[in-house]
Amino acid sequence: MRFGRLSVALVLSFLLASLARAQFKEPDPGNGAKLGDSQIQRWKVGMIVNASGNCQGIVGYAPIPVDWPEQTVRIVEQDVTPSAKVTYIPVDGTVKVMKVVIRQLRAGEEARALVTFEINRHSILAPDDTDQFVLPETKKLKSSFRRYLAPSPKIESTDRKIKALAKEIGAGENKAWEKVEAIYDWVRDNVKYKDGPIKGALAALRDGTGDCEELTSLFIALCRASGIPARTVWVDGHCYPEFYLLDKEGNGHWFPCQAAGARDFGGIPELRPVLQKGDNFRPPWNRRKSQRYLAEHLTGSGGRPRVKFVREKVAN
Repeated sequence: MRFGRLSVALVLSFLLASLARAQFKEPDPGNGAKLGDSQIQRWKVGMIVNASGNCQGIVGYAPIPVDWPEQTVRIVEQDVTPSAKVTYIPVDGTVKVMKVVIRQLRAGEEARALVTFEINRHSILAPDDTDQFVLPETKKLKSSFRRYLAPSPKIESTDRKIKALAKEIGAGENKAWEKVEAIYDWVRDNVKYKDGPIKGALAALRDGTGDCEELTSLFIALCRASGIPARTVWVDGHCYPEFYLLDKEGNGHWFPCQAAGARDFGGIPELRPVLQKGDNFRPPWNRRKSQRYLAEHLTGSGGRPRVKFVREKVAN
């Protein structure tokens, strides 16, 4: 039995890694950011569901980490009860969720779907030659990239105040890198870090304060208003932005920067695993409503199912 479970785990690990590499990993031809030091961590992700009464049709979703140029992911352990069926679903090209289906759970029963991932995360070093990079032509961008020029929840990139400010910042800069860096420095110089509830880019501009989400959102909004694709990178307890430029060969590259905290532009010493990239997701349980961060979700009928979502670092 143990050999059978191990074989299934290895097969699923191979399939998940292959799918992640095929759909999510963006190859870098070598002219962009470079990989630095790395750290291996193990994270357990999933859910534990208990039934206070007879439950039917339980469906749970939990985002899982996937491969990126700066990290690789593999399954090392699974704890899945027979009543739970686990599949993996890509969402909007940059996130994958674990879908757990439990057809029936009787009163007092428990179902588990817990998967442990080993994640090797690298820091990112800025490129040596920044003069080679140019802004992409928006009309030539693939449709999957155009969303990084459009508004997202709390990233009001088409607001007139943000568009007007975007025209002013870096107006005298002829080089793409310096233009993005001018936006970065303006946000850090004009928005004071202050913890608080999520309020978004426009509110951060109005108030002159915000935490990592506000500084990240305002930087992204100003980039998008300037025709520069940008998106949010989510790690445990924090987020930071990435921006997209082309090199002299016409190859595209994503570059990170630290909107809140130490000044890191074009590279970042971050070693926490990437949980998600993006900020405008349409979840599989409600495709009509966008979310800036894809959260866990559970539905079911009868018996009031109780769920504990798990996303925690475990010992290697």
